[in-house]
Amino acid sequence: MIRADWLPTLEDFRAFAALSGDDNPIHTDPAYAATHPFGRPVSHGMLIHSRLWALAMTMVPGRFRVADLMFPNPAYPDEPLLLTLVPDGGAILAQAHRADGTPVYLGRWELAE
Repeated sequence: MIRADWLPTLEDFRAFAALSGDDNPIHTDPAYAATHPFGRPVSHGMLIHSRLWALAMTMVPGRFRVADLMFPNPAYPDEPLLLTLVPDGGAILAQAHRADGTPVYLGRWELAE
């Protein structure tokens, strides 16, 4: 099992927007995001996924394929996340939770043959 704390920042969101091309202002512009239901910027789901994926590569390099993933709740800048990777038979359970336990990423990645 791997556990890691991560504090994503608005600058992380902006850097990922530049890298990925997903420059939706809901991720990067606090004034714009304030006019939407979440009230503040939210993380790109794939930013969280890529952070977990990088951790997974330290467990079993290059041996995964994503089977299932979902983003049940938003993650916000400057709110800590707990990232966990747990072996589960022929798979890895990948999760990210806010400090209060609210899940923001739930994934199951199968080990490749």
